[in-house]
Amino acid sequence: MSALSSASAIVVAAGSSARMRGADKLFAPLAGRPLLAHVLSRFQESPAVDRIALVLSSENLERGRDLATEYGMTKISPICLGGPRRQDSVRLGLEALGECDWVLVHDGARLLVNPLISEGLEAAQETGAAVPAVPITDTVKSAGPDGTVERTLDRGRLWAAQTPQVFRYDLLLRAHREVIADVTDDAAMLEALGLPVKLYLGSPLNIKVTNLEDLRTAEALLEGAASP
Repeated sequence: MSALSSASAIVVAAGSSARMRGADKLFAPLAGRPLLAHVLSRFQESPAVDRIALVLSSENLERGRDLATEYGMTKISPICLGGPRRQDSVRLGLEALGECDWVLVHDGARLLVNPLISEGLEAAQETGAAVPAVPITDTVKSAGPDGTVERTLDRGRLWAAQTPQVFRYDLLLRAHREVIADVTDDAAMLEALGLPVKLYLGSPLNIKVTNLEDLRTAEALLEGAASP
């Protein structure tokens, strides 16, 4: 990335934690700090990131402001309300940020993101869009509604996408304004417009916390990463 380029991050944390059995994963304690504080600190400490937009649910807006103050997250501006869908939350974060050169869109529940921030910005230089991904090693089967296998997919061509996904700001904003169909990640919106998206190698440690078992795994990984 050019030294004159500016990069901002959108941390999307407006979900409902529906699979956490009543707990809020974003503020669950993890090695002495809330999970979300670990995530935000990765971008706060990255020299490549100038600003962070934190997108939260209405229930967590005040907690998010308090967290940013408590942990000295000086790059967080703005903190804004999310929408009904993940892509709505990203769009609101984009609009609240305002124009910049590059934007990294990251799930608020993935905390072991280093060094994917700088690697993603480098990978995105080629096409304007880059997604971290890991090769799928399991055999993957497609099945019908009744559970009967229809076919076995070629896993040699399959990748599991992660975040942070990195985009030129103008490309991502255009995609969010033109694609209204439901998608599960931002790259799919660019793909729908026929725009190229580059894959770069993610990390098997970059798990997304969706349930209590994931939280325990994340804590073990975090402790392992901190060990000399």
